[in-house]
Amino acid sequence: MPVLPSWLTEPLWDQFWALLPQRPLYHLDHPLRCRRPRISDRIVFDKLLQVLRFGCPYEAIADTTCSASTIRSRRDEWIRLGIFSQLKRIALDSYDRIVGLMLDQIAIDSSLTKAPGGGEVAGRSPVDRGTQGLKRSGMTDGYGIPLGRVLDGANCHDSPLLAPTLDRLAELGPLPDDITVHLDAGYDSNKTRALLDERGLHGRIAHKGEKAPIQASRRWHVERTHAWQNAFHRLSRCYERRAVVIDAFFDLADTIITVRSLIRRSWTTHRWDNRPRRRP
Repeated sequence: MPVLPSWLTEPLWDQFWALLPQRPLYHLDHPLRCRRPRISDRIVFDKLLQVLRFGCPYEAIADTTCSASTIRSRRDEWIRLGIFSQLKRIALDSYDRIVGLMLDQIAIDSSLTKAPGGGEVAGRSPVDRGTQGLKRSGMTDGYGIPLGRVLDGANCHDSPLLAPTLDRLAELGPLPDDITVHLDAGYDSNKTRALLDERGLHGRIAHKGEKAPIQASRRWHVERTHAWQNAFHRLSRCYERRAVVIDAFFDLADTIITVRSLIRRSWTTHRWDNRPRRRP
């Protein structure tokens, strides 16, 4: 069974392949002077999708076509080239051009996940018997398209992560003049309101001690996006120790979410050659 349907995997690979540098089939400067052909980038890309989706170790994904060390080395090479961040940027630009990002409504919230192996951005979780955990402060548009995130330890409060999360708006280009930021009661403080006022943003913040359904505002979009991201088991239980690798997997997951939403929302308004027969 494929890790992702072909109508989603193929456009992802086509754009990913276009970003890769041209490499010879054989390693001309191999220290052992061997002539073994280089492992295909498509094979490694499919392996990384399996690692992201199933969350299993690299050794469990490796087989006769590709070893675990090759997956790791090619992953690190693509991270150095910035391929994953470029892919996410292209997906967001395509979504904005075809459907349109709802940047006048922004939702921000944090989510805790397990990090059994610790790492650079892991910390003692206050809600999981003190085990190692990872917190991500995610930002979405009014529909739930992931715009950016900030990673920190599970013992970090949500409020200090608000400012660096809002800084990710600068990467999106021109913004609407009137932006409303939807936050939960964890951000209900004068410091948060002052921060939003300094940036010219309007805040819609839930009040502490007052029960309100999540559907009362647009906060539920970011909660749904957290659920979409946690469906990738490499993110819901993170064994990676380096922050750049975690960010790369998040960028790949956000790209998948964005392209999937793009295909779903444009299915009734656009036609293309490999369009799914049914609305995904």
